Amino acid sequence: MQNIHILHPSVRYWLNFETYLVEKSQMDTLNTSFLTARVRSINTSVSEDLYFSLTPSQILKQVTKDDHQHPDRVRLPKSLFRSLKSGRPIVRLGIIILDIGLGNVFKGSLLNREDGSSVLNNRMVGLTLGRINVIKMAEPLEITFSHQYQLPAEPCFHLMQNMSLSCEFWDETKGPSPLPFLSGTLSSLFLPSPLLCSLSFSPGSSGDWSSKGCSTEVGVRRTVCRCDHLTFFALLLRPILDEATVKALIHISQAGCGTSMIFLAFTIVLYAVLRFSRQRFKSEDAPKIHVALSISLFLLNLAFFINVGQRLKGSEAACWARGAVFHYFLLCAFTWMSLEAFHLYLLVIKVFNTYFGHYFLKLSLVGWVLPALVVIGTGIANSYGPYSIRDEKNVTTLELCWFRENTALYVTVHGYFLIVFLFSAVILSLVSWKIFTLSSATAGKEKAQHWKGVLTLLGLSCLVGMPWGLALLTSLGPFTAYVFALFTSLQGVFIFCWFIVLYWPRQSTVTSSGTARIDHAHTVSHE
Repeated sequence: MQNIHILHPSVRYWLNFETYLVEKSQMDTLNTSFLTARVRSINTSVSEDLYFSLTPSQILKQVTKDDHQHPDRVRLPKSLFRSLKSGRPIVRLGIIILDIGLGNVFKGSLLNREDGSSVLNNRMVGLTLGRINVIKMAEPLEITFSHQYQLPAEPCFHLMQNMSLSCEFWDETKGPSPLPFLSGTLSSLFLPSPLLCSLSFSPGSSGDWSSKGCSTEVGVRRTVCRCDHLTFFALLLRPILDEATVKALIHISQAGCGTSMIFLAFTIVLYAVLRFSRQRFKSEDAPKIHVALSISLFLLNLAFFINVGQRLKGSEAACWARGAVFHYFLLCAFTWMSLEAFHLYLLVIKVFNTYFGHYFLKLSLVGWVLPALVVIGTGIANSYGPYSIRDEKNVTTLELCWFRENTALYVTVHGYFLIVFLFSAVILSLVSWKIFTLSSATAGKEKAQHWKGVLTLLGLSCLVGMPWGLALLTSLGPFTAYVFALFTSLQGVFIFCWFIVLYWPRQSTVTSSGTARIDHAHTVSHE
């Protein structure tokens, strides 16, 4: 069979190719660098649903329902074939996987805008019964797309965090009518010559993407598409945040970080004044931990402003250093938040038998040295480099030195904070139980005790870093992004207010959280 080199065909080419493969071609399989196809004869009296693997770079084959070795698959309900039983006992089913990454087809209005939208893995899945038009199926078909093959080209691309996923099909009734042939080149396309000559290139609508009749079920590792018809399908990714949202978040973060730095500086100065004016204040560990957290957050905000201000100026080594410093102070802030939770555990939960020699010195070693070890390891792996954030129009809105690849980011930032978050959440839950247990015991004596407990928990949540979980542990939609930017950038204000409530103007008074009294009893044992 003679092979010839062809130019990049139009959308109409592939729509006709799909029908030709089922109706006229004698081939059962076709496997090239950009195309995989399989044709099967199906008995319309099938007794169970049919499953076919869609694993990239492998020949399409029928699999069982419980076959977990092929996460990418399509399920065709038996009701589809039984509905055709009266017309024909056998139908020919065509399944096509087309790689559109190298070409310029199947773009449509969505992908032509160059707004950062894309097709997952550049893969389209075509399903056809030839000239049999299948629409409004009683039971939808299911196509499962796994996320494991996606290799993001942009460092700012986080599949499940700043992109929305939607199941779409190519609707050939939409869009303008283009020339029915060549619009570019696709390197080294080879198809059998009889196949090429049999295709008709009649003009018609180019089509566009549509989600009508399809539903999307997004999971952590895979997404399931359910549609009520047969055609070409794909999983489209779109940026969640538009240009206006990105700019607003940047302004909120800059204003909030600046305000936070001012109040963190007030906290540090206030601690210094109290330390020199009150002898007893020197021996207490709780204010020292608060100030250590304040220092780490102050330096983190300072590193952020320097990083954003410098953008990508300077040498590669300078960018590497700015990324490492920014990473270090971020981990220091996370670590001191966990140490706040640990100290809270000793004060409220354990209380007795909590003597530790050189207590604050040991905390300082953990708070400042442990992050340094992580940063050194990350630096040795050469993970720092240029980082860009783009809006929905694919325009760069922020450049800084951060991580050049996602694996190190997920392990040393997301994974690190996940440990801190879980530890702090457990401690906060125990403290909540303790506070509201005491509140219920004294409810008859003081009605305001409940509200004091609520306010205490809000303060403690900020102190141990709970708001950071909004960005790292949830899907970052516009609302979540605004809440995260507001609360985390103003964390310094909350810490200053907390410090004032606890230690100003009188140290001996029992505060709403009750920690001042416990601090004194606890810190004496550390001397």
